[in-house]
Amino acid sequence: MARLRDCLLRLTVTIRSLLFWSLVYCYCGLCASIYLLKLLWSIGKGPAQTFRRVAREHPPACLNDPSLGTHCYVRIKDSGLRFHYVATGERGKPLMLLLHGFPEFWYSWRHQLREFKNEYRVVALDLRGYGETDAPIHRENYKLDCLITDVKDILDSLGYSKCVLIGHDWGGMIAWLIAICYPEMVMKLIVINFPHPNVFTEYILRHPAQLFKSSHYYFFQIPWFPEFMFSINDFKALKHLFTSHSTGIGRKGCRLTTEDLEAYIYVFSQPGALNGPINHYRNIFSCLPLKHHMVTTPTLLLWGEKDAFMEAEMAEVTKIYVKNYFRLTILSDVSHWLQQEQPDIVNKLIWTFLKEETRRKD
Repeated sequence: MARLRDCLLRLTVTIRSLLFWSLVYCYCGLCASIYLLKLLWSIGKGPAQTFRRVAREHPPACLNDPSLGTHCYVRIKDSGLRFHYVATGERGKPLMLLLHGFPEFWYSWRHQLREFKNEYRVVALDLRGYGETDAPIHRENYKLDCLITDVKDILDSLGYSKCVLIGHDWGGMIAWLIAICYPEMVMKLIVINFPHPNVFTEYILRHPAQLFKSSHYYFFQIPWFPEFMFSINDFKALKHLFTSHSTGIGRKGCRLTTEDLEAYIYVFSQPGALNGPINHYRNIFSCLPLKHHMVTTPTLLLWGEKDAFMEAEMAEVTKIYVKNYFRLTILSDVSHWLQQEQPDIVNKLIWTFLKEETRRKD
């Protein structure tokens, strides 16, 4: 009987795995077909416009704004990669480390760099493959283990053993993983618009609406085509993410200026600049769900109710994975780009959380 149970268990795991990967590849094919139709439609409307790209040789002035901090570089000994970050606030003060999402870079934290520099050493990092940070060629170099190790190595290089860790979107995913794998490194965890990784993987398989909202995760599994689609029409897709009615910053929010938007397009229009960011997604299905998943760090989860990519219900479920103080704040009429859209509210919520005396749940 015991042998039969073991066989049935292995068979169940195998069937679940086959169903999971069948779903992944089928949805990849569907997404590719949809985007191919979009490409053909765009070419039909105007081939010259479709393949037009404006040369951008010089960065917008806002990327060198001294009020945001100092541009710094550090080379990690083990990986050999050079990381770029912008730092402000006095050395020796507690470290606040900021991890951006996609398609973003250090500049998405401009409002927080100015806000927290008086009491923290604030560091906004360009993740592996983004902006001025080195971008390894092979997708295997973007596994979650590598991204976790990057943050650990950055902390060591900065001379810190722990930090206040803040992550948005994909940076939120990495922040959760750091808190799970290296809890001693995180004094307080703040995540913006990304649920606990296990909640994400379980929810997406059970809720078709979230599967649709996360279609880019599947589309990005395809080689080179996603990078190409982002670049056509002079990076129209990138502009659309931040400015459209469906996915962009809301009318009541702090909208991106023309210069802000140009900063994003400048960074991602550089040769090969999209390969690294999209490679981050090309390993995710082989890394999740997690074997170890409990968070023991005091945690604040901030969520925009109008997030076009994430269902708010995932935020509510996340609390079962945090075995410590947990606070969830959902902001109505706010999009996915929370810390840029409502910086004053977000900064106030972060200050409140940082100054609270939190204690571990029994």
